[in-house]
Amino acid sequence: MARIAGVDLPKEKHAWVSLQYIYGVGPTRARRILAATKITPETRMDALSEAEVNRIREYIDREFVVEGELRKEVQLNIKRLIDVGSYRGLRHRRGLPVHGQRTRTNARTRKGKPKTVAGRGQKRGAKK
Repeated sequence: MARIAGVDLPKEKHAWVSLQYIYGVGPTRARRILAATKITPETRMDALSEAEVNRIREYIDREFVVEGELRKEVQLNIKRLIDVGSYRGLRHRRGLPVHGQRTRTNARTRKGKPKTVAGRGQKRGAKK
């Protein structure tokens, strides 16, 4: 099993799919990495030699910010928004959607489980 950037990559998958297990590497970046290291994307990870895996590892370390460093950078960016007091920072602090989505309905991923509010059950003018 190849280990790149601290991540064990699955050996039975194509190289371009396996590289996506690294945080910060998506489909486009995975194909660019393989093109730069002159490896065909459809090659399975277990078919790669140790030299090819080392080429991929060195290229990623040299060119990209991935895994722990990238996660830290993202968290620092969010912390900066909160400290500055920007609108996006306030949305992060309150645990609400940040990118302008509606919150009257939906938004359960950010808001968590529904909190029941008294007096919301009956329609206006309804008889008991």
